Amino acid sequence: MADHPADPTSSAAPTDGVANAAAFFDLDRTLISGSSAFSFGLAAWRNKLIPTGELLSDGVNALTFKLVGATDERSEAVRDRILHAVEGAMQDELLALNEQVIPHILEKVRPESRGLIEMHHEAGRDTWIVSASPIELVDPLAKALGMTGGIATRSEVLDGRYTGRLDGPFVYGEGKREAIQSVADEHGYDLRLSYSYSDSASDLPMMEMVGHPVAVNPDRPLETVAHQRGWPMVIFSRKTKQVVKISTASAGAAGLAAATYLFGRRHGRIGVEAERGRLLRPWR
Repeated sequence: MADHPADPTSSAAPTDGVANAAAFFDLDRTLISGSSAFSFGLAAWRNKLIPTGELLSDGVNALTFKLVGATDERSEAVRDRILHAVEGAMQDELLALNEQVIPHILEKVRPESRGLIEMHHEAGRDTWIVSASPIELVDPLAKALGMTGGIATRSEVLDGRYTGRLDGPFVYGEGKREAIQSVADEHGYDLRLSYSYSDSASDLPMMEMVGHPVAVNPDRPLETVAHQRGWPMVIFSRKTKQVVKISTASAGAAGLAAATYLFGRRHGRIGVEAERGRLLRPWR
């Protein structure tokens, strides 16, 4: 089996407690628009690693996901199809796809997301992508964004080939909670001081385990929960005058919403140092 770090879902070395908090970002429809798995599948199809029928099916699922979000059944079906599709394939072949996939996905990363990542780095927090997508995709993408690493689904590898079985939890729903807790234990994060970002109610287990959950372009169930619990909500890349929604009057939420909006408008840069300090203070 391929060598793995202590936590089978993450791929960054421990930081020896340098950062006592972290920010955890869902990938699809949060950091990026649409589905990362379809981009990966398209590259696999172009390299004749999956048949055309499976690509077309993934395309329909990706469009549905972009419009209405994921369901547990759809996500589990994608998991099973990916595991079946890669069974017997060489891991090196899939890793080689990243030369095509990563640049394409980087184009989908929202400028507001880049701003939030930078803001957390300036506050001394580690940043992670947490996704059900394959670790072979998620970790290189996280590194390309200057983040600490990826927490994602691993497929079992024996003698360099995929077996068609999982190697660890499916990082979706409760699986995200399990994976994040493992990383937090390994790195010594205080989850009460940590942040999580997602668009979907399926990520409530991830949102509820941190002190600062933030709903990003939330689906209707998550929007309802955010209103009920006073969680801040931010809306990225929509052509409306009300770019930011604030679901609570607290200073922290107001600072978050203002910072997110400004970072998005200025592509991750706030020019006035005094303004940066004012926006960051509620996060510390």
